[in-house]
Amino acid sequence: MIFLFRLLRRLFTFLLLLIIVVPGYFAYSIWNEGHRAHPVKSDAIVVLGAAQFNGVPSDILQSRIDEAARIFKQGYAPRIITVGANAKGDNYTEASTSRLTLLHDKISKSALASIPLGRDTLSSTVAYVSYLRSHSYTSIIIVTDPYHCYRAEAEAKDLGISASCAPATGGPAAIGSAGWRYIARETGAYLAYKTVGQFGIHLTDQIKK
Repeated sequence: MIFLFRLLRRLFTFLLLLIIVVPGYFAYSIWNEGHRAHPVKSDAIVVLGAAQFNGVPSDILQSRIDEAARIFKQGYAPRIITVGANAKGDNYTEASTSRLTLLHDKISKSALASIPLGRDTLSSTVAYVSYLRSHSYTSIIIVTDPYHCYRAEAEAKDLGISASCAPATGGPAAIGSAGWRYIARETGAYLAYKTVGQFGIHLTDQIKK
């Protein structure tokens, strides 16, 4: 009886440590990648979607668009892919809003592609990876919020795409503005992806093949 009690106590202690250590490790990884992420020359730049208001980008989306335009003009990639669907009743998609804004920023129409799919990171990743494969592109720079880089890169890499990240430097989701709530939310989202979402992403990938 004493042996069983000790065994249960050790098991409880182990599970408690696991609950604390695993999220802590990934929270640090998300924070670290947000601070050290940088773009690497690639086949394309992918602008992940965010809220838009009748064709006008939110501050978060605008900061991503600005960063994409900046690294495009510096020659990091020869094309920009915008991604993101619309909410019910919207006249514009996140992808089309990003594309129109980039056109206004003097980015050539021939350098732009728009994928009006994806209401979250995972569905957006599946959508743009399908496009990349159809054009024989193998490497991308993901433009998103700093603390979103870790998960966004992981999802692309899990589908066989070489990915780096160019974190947006302005807006309410920039490092100077986003706090630990963003990191906590991303930690939960990443763990959910790794425990449930990753199975779904590979199942979808196999069906498409």
